[in-house]
Amino acid sequence: MTDNTHVRPEPTGTATAAARPGPGGARRSRGVDPRSVALVAVFTALLVAAAVVPGIPVGGFGVPITLQTLAVLLTGLVLGPGRGGVAVLVYLLLGLVGLPVFSAGQSGLQVLSGPTAGYLVSFVVAAVAVGLAARTVVRRVRRALWVPLLVVAAVVTSVVVVHALGVAGLMVNLKLPLSAAIGADLPFLPGDLLKAVVAVVAAVAVHRAFPDVLVRPARRRA
Repeated sequence: MTDNTHVRPEPTGTATAAARPGPGGARRSRGVDPRSVALVAVFTALLVAAAVVPGIPVGGFGVPITLQTLAVLLTGLVLGPGRGGVAVLVYLLLGLVGLPVFSAGQSGLQVLSGPTAGYLVSFVVAAVAVGLAARTVVRRVRRALWVPLLVVAAVVTSVVVVHALGVAGLMVNLKLPLSAAIGADLPFLPGDLLKAVVAVVAAVAVHRAFPDVLVRPARRRA
C-alpha cells in the first residue's frame, strides 16, 4: 500500500526564527522616546532663556544674580533625575562648545577657570539630586505633602549642592580663603531660597496637570 498522506515541509530560515517567540514572549525593540526628547529640548531651551535674562551684578567677583538656579531646580523637579540631568548637561555642553548661552553671553571652556565655574558644574548635580527627590515624592507620597517636602528638598539642594560647589569654585579659581568665598556667596542665598519655593510651586502645578510626567503607566507585557 502507498501512503498518500501529505507531509508539511518544516519552516526554515527566517520563517522559523520569526515563528519562535524569544524568552518571555515577544518583545518590542526599545527606541528613543520621542516625548522624552521633546521634554529635554524644551527644558534646555528654558535654561538658555533663563541665562539670557540680564543678571544683577553682586560684589566684585563677576558672579551675577540670575534666573538659572530657578530654571535648573524646575528642570529637575519636573523631569526627574534622568531627563533633568540630561537637559542641564546638554545646556552646559552647548555653552562649552562656544554658543553664548551662559550668563552675560559667556561661552567656551574658559568659563571653567572663571568665578562662575563652581555654580555651572553644580547645575547638573542639583538637577539630578532634586529630580530624585521629586520622583520619590510624586510617586509615593500623597499630594497634600508634595509642596512642603519638595520645598525642603529644593532648599537643601540649593544650599548643599549649588552654593557649596559655588564656594568651592570661588576658592579654586579666585584663590579666595573659605571665609571670603562664603562672604561672596551669601548675597545669593536669600534669592535662591525664594527661587526654590517658586520652582516647587510651578513643578507641583505641572505634575497635577500632567500626572504621567514622572509616574508613567506600566507597559503591557506581550
